[in-house]
Amino acid sequence: MTRYTIIGARGFIGSRLLGALNARDEDIYAPERGDRDLFRRDLGRVFYCAGLTGDFMVRPFDTVEAHVGLLTQLLRDASFERLIYLSSTRVYDSLGPRGGNESDTLEFDVAAPRNVYDLSKALGENLCLARSGGRAAVARLANVFDWTDDAGGFLSDLLKRARREKVMTLDSSPQAGRDYIHADDVIAALLAMDAQEAHGIVNVARGEAISNGDVAAVFAAAGWTLNLTGQGAPHGPVCDIGRLLSLGVAPRDVRTVIAGALADPGFFLG
Repeated sequence: MTRYTIIGARGFIGSRLLGALNARDEDIYAPERGDRDLFRRDLGRVFYCAGLTGDFMVRPFDTVEAHVGLLTQLLRDASFERLIYLSSTRVYDSLGPRGGNESDTLEFDVAAPRNVYDLSKALGENLCLARSGGRAAVARLANVFDWTDDAGGFLSDLLKRARREKVMTLDSSPQAGRDYIHADDVIAALLAMDAQEAHGIVNVARGEAISNGDVAAVFAAAGWTLNLTGQGAPHGPVCDIGRLLSLGVAPRDVRTVIAGALADPGFFLG
């Protein structure tokens, strides 16, 4: 039995990872915030899932602490075998269409308040890759979605709304889109990175930009009406997923996942 530690086990991804490892009957340590046992025990194989997403603009200092502060202490003082740090493909955003490959040299406007998220994730990545003695890897997660209560982001919020409404209007552009990946495929990717001791950075993404217009077409085919009234906006960067595929993980087509959910009678809320 392998010993695992999940930092951020109460979060969106951390809680799913906890469930997957529990299903394998692994020895799991899921510390609460401030648990000093982190530095008194062997942590084994660590998944660092702590982080802020939607509220990082109003909680910039908490964002830095979550992405870098505790990580710094772990790398410096804790006993662990391996660590996988969950980062984000948002770090490519400043590169526009040029971005999306793990080997890209990243660019940031250090004066932009929004970049506290990107910069703190990038610093966390640097510490893992340069200061862990080769014991850490980075998983850059794309736009993760689900229709559960704890899921967030544009597509997740849309799907949760669709559980109650058949006709929806959004001030969003049909041309705008992102590289989406379902939460279950993220868990498969993280477990594969652990099992195969992946090194460096791995994009955890579908590798395809799905526009809001594409999403609306899937909803229409299933009997929903999704009106998009916003003006044009470009796609975000599309990620190269060659490294992920080499680990044996091929994320599902987002349109197929959405269509399957909408066709399930259990999708609706009473």
